[in-house]
Amino acid sequence: MRKLTAIILLSLAFTMAGATRSFAQTTKYKCMIQMTNYMGEGAYIAISLIDSKGAYDKTLYILGSDKKWYKTLKEWNKFNKENPTNLSAITGASVTGGDRSVNVIEIENSKINAGYKIRFEAAVEDQEYKVKDIEIPLTTEALSAKSEGSEKGYIRYVRFSAN
Repeated sequence: MRKLTAIILLSLAFTMAGATRSFAQTTKYKCMIQMTNYMGEGAYIAISLIDSKGAYDKTLYILGSDKKWYKTLKEWNKFNKENPTNLSAITGASVTGGDRSVNVIEIENSKINAGYKIRFEAAVEDQEYKVKDIEIPLTTEALSAKSEGSEKGYIRYVRFSAN
């Protein structure tokens, strides 16, 4: 009986050790988005993790909570329909021209310095859709720097800080 109990406990220990390794280590970052002074409605923004081949990997955060407008984020919406995500925990209010938004996003540590990017896709009602309003390489350097947006985008800059 003792031998069987020892075998079961040892087996359970190995199983638990394997399960612990399978959980990805992540870091939470505050993500501050400063908008340009555009005129118009609030922007819906999808913050996505993009792999080294340019494909969507994961939705990190959505600014804009009314699901009927998600279709305006055209490329992200295609990805989300094929790979539905529970967005309730990673969704916040849209953000208007001149305002700023600070949200917490969680990134797997193994994806940093591994060829990934963070894409900020933006849509504003009755205005031009920006599939890559800003796209930032996911590197330790970029996560500690201010990333400027383009002159024609809705986002002026993005800044990250470890939470």
